Amino acid sequence: LISSAGLFLFSSKSTSPPPLSPLFLGVSHNRARERKKKKKMEMAIDTPSPSPSVSPAPSAAAGRQTRAAESVRLEHQLVRVPLEALRATARTNHRLAEKEIAAVLSSASSAAAAPGESGSAAAVDHLTSLVSRLHGLKRKMEEGARAEELQVQRCRARLDRLAAASAGDDAEWEDIRLKRILVDYMLRMSYYDTATKLAETSGIQDLVDIDVFLDAKRVIDSLRNKEIAPALAWCAENKSRLKKSKSKLEFLLRLQEFVELVKAKNFLQAISYARKYLAPWGSTHMKELQRVTATLVFRSSTNCAQYKVLFEQNQWDSLVDQFKQEFYKLYGMTLEPLLNIYLQAGLTALKTPFCFEGNCPKEDPLSLDGFRKLAEPLPFSKQHHSKLVCHITKELMDTENPPLVLPNGYVYSTKALDEMAKKNGGKIICPRTGEECNYTELVKAYIS
Repeated sequence: LISSAGLFLFSSKSTSPPPLSPLFLGVSHNRARERKKKKKMEMAIDTPSPSPSVSPAPSAAAGRQTRAAESVRLEHQLVRVPLEALRATARTNHRLAEKEIAAVLSSASSAAAAPGESGSAAAVDHLTSLVSRLHGLKRKMEEGARAEELQVQRCRARLDRLAAASAGDDAEWEDIRLKRILVDYMLRMSYYDTATKLAETSGIQDLVDIDVFLDAKRVIDSLRNKEIAPALAWCAENKSRLKKSKSKLEFLLRLQEFVELVKAKNFLQAISYARKYLAPWGSTHMKELQRVTATLVFRSSTNCAQYKVLFEQNQWDSLVDQFKQEFYKLYGMTLEPLLNIYLQAGLTALKTPFCFEGNCPKEDPLSLDGFRKLAEPLPFSKQHHSKLVCHITKELMDTENPPLVLPNGYVYSTKALDEMAKKNGGKIICPRTGEECNYTELVKAYIS
């Protein structure tokens, strides 16, 4: 749908005719060539020479193009989500129309076949009810058309947003992207009201997916209330796509419903449920089925840890997490919030073994527990050369600003110690220990 900005040049190879024999190169051919050459010279004289054009600075244009390509790679869900929502709405409207029209045609055929006057009167009443049913279908189709138009509007707004990446204001672009990332994080963390308020105040309703997350919220809330029916209905609506991705969500929901029947001591109903809904999964998930059906013997009061865990509350929490993962995959979203992805990209360059020691400076983001948790699965930053940063000025110590060693062993930059010596009359006070020394006692350190 979105292609990276580029220029495709199509060139066609011209095939020249074979050279003519010298017998055919007569005087007339030479005269024609002279007339053509003379005409080209006249056109060159009459045509003014083009003025040199000033090309824009390549750095700004290249930066905008890079930003647009980055948005397509890292934020493909910006366009993918409304497109998937449009497809889902179109499929729902199509199924509804097919179902209702088929029912109306079948009812009309049966009414036409009814004999007698009484049958004719009943047929008229029946046809009247069918007309009202068709009016109801019309209203539903109009609502579906409005929903489709809304999704198309969002797709158009997001395409325009990506197009503006190569020509818009850098500060405004970054500000809106940050707000979109924050709204995405709030929606994933179930802060729906806060996300809605931020989107409204920022005017980015068409650039975020609040409606899609609110639909998922209905299923999540039902699972937290130990209700499986809405989740099963969602699986039925997206059955073909879930089957294509080899999803186990419906199977896990059926297992949990079976466990709840066993927990309520409805054993006969649980056996009937297993025969009807769990048996078809036996060819692919036999081990899980054997373990769960064993709960008919190991009741909820069992002390066997292997089966006791099936009756615990965290099984419902696992179902919520599983549904979220399938929901993200279905709409082409990233499995992790965009905010976490961007933060981890920055933390990858900052994570070193020194950050996890007790003397980690407060200026380091990894001194905070929240950032440390995000950085746990990340590898350490690969640094071939060490960098020395002055404790006083926070500037890099190099050949232009070499490090100086105090008698107590602490190292600071020349720039910082020169300024300190000027203020204190040639005296140096270590900011860490408070010890004093003369500037002449400092020793220059060399970086290898």
